[in-house]
Amino acid sequence: MRGAAPAMQTKAPTCLTLGGVEFVADVSGALFHEAERLLIVADLHLEKGSAYAARRVLLPPYDTAATLARLAETARRLAPRAIVALGDSFHDVRAGERMADADRQTLADLQRGRDFLWIAGNHDPEAPAFAGGERRETLSFRGLMLRHEPMAGAGGEIAGHLHPVARVVTRSGGVRRRCFVSDGVRCVMPAFGAYAGGLNIRDPAFAPLFGESPIIAHVLGRSGVYGVGAHVCRPD
Repeated sequence: MRGAAPAMQTKAPTCLTLGGVEFVADVSGALFHEAERLLIVADLHLEKGSAYAARRVLLPPYDTAATLARLAETARRLAPRAIVALGDSFHDVRAGERMADADRQTLADLQRGRDFLWIAGNHDPEAPAFAGGERRETLSFRGLMLRHEPMAGAGGEIAGHLHPVARVVTRSGGVRRRCFVSDGVRCVMPAFGAYAGGLNIRDPAFAPLFGESPIIAHVLGRSGVYGVGAHVCRPD
């Protein structure tokens, strides 16, 4: 993530409508349904740093704490009744074994007094035993299917997996930032994890999902979310 946010800021809070259901696209990278007080996040990739360290790729070992702290701050600010994590919440099946006690406590505090649902991902087909909450393959919400991996032709859905980012070039410079990408029927969410990385929305992986539909990249800035037509976004 680098550079200043693009100059085309949308009205705050940014509304994102999917199949007639309205959500707030939060600057944290979460979606929030205000009436149901439902908070949705994707691709936390907890313990990615320690997984890399095991392969002698040394990264600062603070990604889990940073990701959970941002999720806790978002939960304090929006006060959700329920949190849904759309898969790849843990970077691998042994991530729970490597989590520090303090991070486990932060997760327990996040779950206290609210429902917490883990959607299965390709990195984490099983959640650690201590993780609490409820495990699901998918979740249906107001006619939308919440799942980890988006499915072409599946109708209204909210998914993660692809870690979308948009590259925008303006007269003042260029930025590459995480984003929600949506055509009003489907939304692919940005990765929430500190070390999760991103795939440019101009990558061919997105084409089967949206076809010829006009899509909007709702780009995460420092203090707001910015709506940018995908046709003006640049490839890497």
